[in-house]
Amino acid sequence: MIPLLYVHHIALICSDYAVSKQFYTEVLGLRVIREVYRAERQSYKLDLALHGHYIIELFSFPEPPPRPTRPEATGLRHLAFAVSDLEATVAWLTQHSVAAEPIRTDEFTGRRFTFIQDPDGLPVEFYES
Repeated sequence: MIPLLYVHHIALICSDYAVSKQFYTEVLGLRVIREVYRAERQSYKLDLALHGHYIIELFSFPEPPPRPTRPEATGLRHLAFAVSDLEATVAWLTQHSVAAEPIRTDEFTGRRFTFIQDPDGLPVEFYES
């Protein structure tokens, strides 16, 4: 067995770098660790952290194909963030013009959660801990 330690990061490709950068930094509150423009690829790479832990690489590439979302496709299904107050989270999202699905309860854990979509339609879950 491989002695895995933890998830190091998740890599995302966005269609509009400025819009996604604003969403992940200003709406979700992730902190920029490093931002690099790679001229040979016409691509940005943005490293983002949550509470000092590196978690997301946000990439831009010229004309990436759209992500199939409905019906759900093989591959990454969604990102999930733990939150302590789901109502406050939904209120913050609403203030930033981000629509959240109705709050649901996980039938196995009894915990509440909701989903939004990032600017490219990637589902993002907020799970009350």
